[in-house]
Amino acid sequence: MARTGQQMRLRTAKAMAREGGGTRPAASEGSRMGDRLRYWFDNSMSRGTPALIAWLSVATLVLIVVFSLFVSLLGLRPPADGVPDDFLHEMFYSLLHALDPGTIGGDDPTSWRFVVTMLVLTIAGLFIVSALIGVIAAGIDTKLADLRRGRSIVLERDHTVILGWSDSIYTIISELTLANESRHKPVVVILADRDKVEMEDEVKAKVPDLRGTRVVCRSGSPMDIDDLALSSHTTARSVILLAPDSEDPDSEVIKTLLALTHGGNDGPTIVAEIRNPSNLEVARLVGTDRTVLLDIRETVAKLVVQTSRQSGAAAVYTELFDYDGDEIYFLEHHDLGALTYAETLLAFEKASVIGMIEDGVPTLNPAGDTLVGNRTLVVVAEDDASLETESRSATRPDLDALGTVAGVEEAATQAVLVGWNERAPIVVRELDHYAARGSTLTILTSFGTPEVPALDNIEVTVVPASTTDRATLETYVVDGLDQVIVLCYSDHLGVQAADARTLVTLLHVRDILKNLDSATPVVSEMLDDRNRVLAQVAHVDDVVVSGEIVSLLITQLSEDRRLEAVFEQLLGDEGSEIYLRPAEWYVQPGRQVTYATVVAGAAARGETALGVKSAALADEDPGAGVVVNPAKSHVFDVRPGDRVVVLADS
Repeated sequence: MARTGQQMRLRTAKAMAREGGGTRPAASEGSRMGDRLRYWFDNSMSRGTPALIAWLSVATLVLIVVFSLFVSLLGLRPPADGVPDDFLHEMFYSLLHALDPGTIGGDDPTSWRFVVTMLVLTIAGLFIVSALIGVIAAGIDTKLADLRRGRSIVLERDHTVILGWSDSIYTIISELTLANESRHKPVVVILADRDKVEMEDEVKAKVPDLRGTRVVCRSGSPMDIDDLALSSHTTARSVILLAPDSEDPDSEVIKTLLALTHGGNDGPTIVAEIRNPSNLEVARLVGTDRTVLLDIRETVAKLVVQTSRQSGAAAVYTELFDYDGDEIYFLEHHDLGALTYAETLLAFEKASVIGMIEDGVPTLNPAGDTLVGNRTLVVVAEDDASLETESRSATRPDLDALGTVAGVEEAATQAVLVGWNERAPIVVRELDHYAARGSTLTILTSFGTPEVPALDNIEVTVVPASTTDRATLETYVVDGLDQVIVLCYSDHLGVQAADARTLVTLLHVRDILKNLDSATPVVSEMLDDRNRVLAQVAHVDDVVVSGEIVSLLITQLSEDRRLEAVFEQLLGDEGSEIYLRPAEWYVQPGRQVTYATVVAGAAARGETALGVKSAALADEDPGAGVVVNPAKSHVFDVRPGDRVVVLADS
């Protein structure tokens, strides 16, 4: 019985379910239709400002049609002379009432029903017009916000693209503005994962004079292919890829290289920074032949060594690497094919030939009897625009005034290295390449445990001590030193803290050498370019600013990748490098000679003259002293202590 009752209840429940199910489809169909209409309306509204304007336009049309029909069918409009009485004109008048509240003031007040009808129409129109104004204003605000976010694509060609953001970007932009002075409407595009307005404000503050170059900023990740497309990098003249200030900058650089080259090897030249030399091989595999990789550690270390070996060298390198003054260019078309290399050295009045290119490989300071032929010349000049029309020199050298002093062999040197960082082992290794056997190097460091590489010519002594302590410095900075190098503690301290300790050390070192009446050159490394001005208080002979010098090289390479091989020779220990040698080796002291005579004196020794370091020039302008690429007709008064800047093998 219990089971029978349970079965009956189940049958009753099923029947009730069937009855309920029979009535649901009708309600469900209506519900579905309403949902679909609501869904369609929501989709149309979600399309933004154009859809909202369209709906308001439809509402306005419906409003004027309804009121026009109402007025026409009921005959509410009072008759007027000369006014057509048809439906189209009624719609036009209704439209005026809906859009302009002042129209109602011209209505005939004798027909109160018509006036009330138009008043209702005007009030309804006010709501629509107000909504329309609000929609348009919101749409404009949204568009301005999108523009401020920097998410629109850049439609440019032959521009320079900078990917990423670091403190070196200001120097790069400044140098690009100088390089672009001869171009028509040049453009620099910056794509970085930062706010567009912030980037624009910082560029405007740090680089106020853009010299006609337009800087366009876009917000996005350089590692994202879609964001990368915003910069139009495929139509650019060159792409500069900056190493970010992150825990693993090289990984981000390599990932960005993958994004840049995923479409193939065709495209503009890419210049990329690499901070860890161990990542160079992987970056080369990814970057293919389009990419020029700049090893920051190696570059800065080599420059520190080159400038520490001779006072005034930093001014020469800076002059060659920046665009403010004279730079290195390539002269492909010339009529000097019948001359030898030594003869071309005197060919131009205001340009210095320093090498030749054969089969794409540059050779600096080749043998003087090498025929030029159709080879491309490597030239130091003020501007490449006027290089092919550079005037020939009419100044002939005074061969009777050439120097007769023979060069002396290098002796063992004594040097002090203060500070230690990731670049220090490279500095020590490069110092060993140039040092004579029996040279000594004392390393003073407050942080870290220096791992000195295996050396052939230098004996190294490591002294853990406070490098800002005066007594410690007086113990090791003594008379007779050939060079003092001060490195920053970039591995252990922040940028400003590291530079602050470097400045304190420089003040002590320079004061100690002054008390000793010593002319030992002091070279220091700075991280922040702004601290270079402060370093001048310490009267430092040469200050190498890491970020700045790398930025100069990057800019040069982005303009002409052929400079990569030239810079490698200038900074390496193979081939010809820059030397500042005694002037009496080339011209007789105590005489007034033209620069053409200096060039001839260097050529007679198998060297290439680049400029002079003159005490007379320093008297005229205390900030000068070193002049690169003077005119061949310029006359110098050779004094004791003057130097000639030359390219030589050793």
